Amino acid sequence: MPNSRQSGVLLHPTSLPGPYGIGELGKNAYSFIDFLASARQKLWQVLPLGPTGYGDSPYASFSTFAGNPMLISLDRLVEEGWLEPIRDVPEFDPQKVDYGWVIWWKMPLLEKAAKTFLEKAKGSVRESYDQFLKEEAAWIDDFALFMAIKEDYQKKAEAEGAFGKMWSNYWDLEIRLRKEKAVQEWTKRLAKEIELKKVLQFWFFRQWTELRQYANQKGIRIVGDIPIFVAPDSVDVWANRKYFLLDDKGQPQVVAGVPPDYFSATGQLWGNPLYNWDQLRQDGFDWWIQRIQSTLKLVDIIRIDHFRGFEAYWEIPFGSETAVHGRWVKAPGMELFAEVKRRLGNLPIFAEDLGVITPEVEAMRDAFDFPGMKILQFAFDSGEAGASGDNPFLPHNYVKNCVVYTGNHDNDTARGWLESAKPNDQDYAREYVNDHSSNVAWGFVRAALASTALYAVIPAQDLLDLPSWARMNTPSTLGGNWAWRLTEGELNSHLAEKFGALTRLYGR
Repeated sequence: MPNSRQSGVLLHPTSLPGPYGIGELGKNAYSFIDFLASARQKLWQVLPLGPTGYGDSPYASFSTFAGNPMLISLDRLVEEGWLEPIRDVPEFDPQKVDYGWVIWWKMPLLEKAAKTFLEKAKGSVRESYDQFLKEEAAWIDDFALFMAIKEDYQKKAEAEGAFGKMWSNYWDLEIRLRKEKAVQEWTKRLAKEIELKKVLQFWFFRQWTELRQYANQKGIRIVGDIPIFVAPDSVDVWANRKYFLLDDKGQPQVVAGVPPDYFSATGQLWGNPLYNWDQLRQDGFDWWIQRIQSTLKLVDIIRIDHFRGFEAYWEIPFGSETAVHGRWVKAPGMELFAEVKRRLGNLPIFAEDLGVITPEVEAMRDAFDFPGMKILQFAFDSGEAGASGDNPFLPHNYVKNCVVYTGNHDNDTARGWLESAKPNDQDYAREYVNDHSSNVAWGFVRAALASTALYAVIPAQDLLDLPSWARMNTPSTLGGNWAWRLTEGELNSHLAEKFGALTRLYGR
């Protein structure tokens, strides 16, 4: 990766403004890139881009390879003739995504457009579609089949008053275990639905690729995100059962989480199935390498979530109510990244090295020269490391090869953090960033940009000095997360000038 000081903004595409209830890959996405360029920024960081389900978390996607069709620009489909001009748009909340309402309204429009495409697409457009299916054959057939079957069973479940059912506890055993005859029967039965899913993926990948190219032309690189674990209700697990620790019916034997700590007396029970690392190693880590290669088709830099889990992970018996009774289990991270490097070369990776970090985790990170992460909010939390000068999250203690954030998607906004912090922590933070004004978020922004960290990434909410209601996610809670949106005009030329001036001042 470049050795020059750079900065950028964290903003998931769902948070972009627009009239259709959710951010899209249309004109407002291009306008955001223009804002970044005018503010002298070099990075746009996003969360995982896959399709989301119950809970709306991009970290619990139905597929680690697919894109979220809700991000497809409807206006682009109108321009290309696949969709009639859109009328009678509901009055969506411009500041929050209501995922249930958006999906209910938007998916029929997407499916209608996809049907038109399959009926009328000819020439180079049809050739591009066919070529896309060939290039993505390793995952797209399984994905489209999985989603079509899932929706079919979902109708049955809803008719019975059951919601949130997963493939591993609701599907008939034959298709749950991917018996060849059952796969053939379902593929034939749902052929039309399967093809529609593929068209939506074609549109997502084409629109995103064009957007990324535009960003690159403006000198901006996209920072993507790979969660270490995949969702239990995903095609990744269903189609690759040998790579996960499952029983003979597809249920997890053990699940992921983190142990009790200062923030939680019972730890965090994530519930993701854990990897069968012996099988992955035996197969040359092919699945993981395909996953990284696929992500690099969409982004320029990869942030790997829960990096420490590649050295050792917290294994919890399936069925546990908390994470208390887990244990640490070693993982072959050094072997994995050595094989990745051997086959793909040096990779642009940010390591999310937060949490319980041991010398072994640090050694694995440093062996591959991955920049680690610093969260500025943690620097002033007297309950975690003590409000003292040796706190590793204070900018004067950073090593050069790291990425500093004022906060990330799991943190409060800078203003929200300050308003809820202990009085002595508030005083220390204000004194350190030398900002006693009402909009102290900009003191945090300045401290991040001024730090020795090679990379600085600022959540859009902190540029706007927004309070807690604008935070993206509150861990261990359900409902209301991943919903925040920009409104039209918030990222204006005045803000770009102010942000750009600080960026220039600190040599980024």
